[in-house]
Amino acid sequence: MKPNIPMIADLLFYTLSAWLFSLCLLRYYRVTLWLALTAASLITLAVALAVLLLLCRSRRKKLLGKREREARDAILLHLALEKPERVRAALQSAYLADGKTAVPAEEGLCLDGKTAIPLFTLEAAGADEIARLIRRHGREFTLLCNALTPEAEKLIASFGIAAVYGDEIYALFTRTGTVPDPLICGELPRKNLRLKVRRAFSKSNARPFFVSGILLLIMSLFTIFPLYYIISGAILLMCAVTVRLFGYAA
Repeated sequence: MKPNIPMIADLLFYTLSAWLFSLCLLRYYRVTLWLALTAASLITLAVALAVLLLLCRSRRKKLLGKREREARDAILLHLALEKPERVRAALQSAYLADGKTAVPAEEGLCLDGKTAIPLFTLEAAGADEIARLIRRHGREFTLLCNALTPEAEKLIASFGIAAVYGDEIYALFTRTGTVPDPLICGELPRKNLRLKVRRAFSKSNARPFFVSGILLLIMSLFTIFPLYYIISGAILLMCAVTVRLFGYAA
């Protein structure tokens, strides 16, 4: 997993701050220069590894959540665009693999003796669509859908109708290994070099550089070795200005 520019900026900021702080503290206690440099470098290495692990772990969690959301949205989009009979067949296969009794029925499935009606739409299903199903099937059915509007949720609650939402449908397909293949519009665009460069030089990346540079310059006012902070802060500020002036709009 490659770190992005804000991650690199954060890592440089923390490690440089740790090195300068350690060096200043050791020199304050009159440790010889070569020993202080060695000890500060070792401390910085430990800090850098710890910070890198924390940053990578945090980013990995974010990426995992994003990928799961993209996979869920791809499955729900497929169900919304697919023909009704194929949607019923896909759901039947998933429920059978999950150990339930699933038999095709009018406009839906018969799951363990109870009617289940699929209603997958591009947007949250409204109360009018729920009312149509109630007129056709009464209140003795389970609704399979991606999402409902607040009005539709109130309507099914008032009629005591159970609903299985998109997250549960996604979990069913992934748990049973019955994700439809191929998915309609399921191919996600690959990140090419041009897109990576564009994101790397996005104007939104100017803020982390600017904040880090300002903090380093402020810290230079309270240390006996201000030159290191001034140089590092100036470099980060120059990076922030360059990205802000010549970077791509986010």
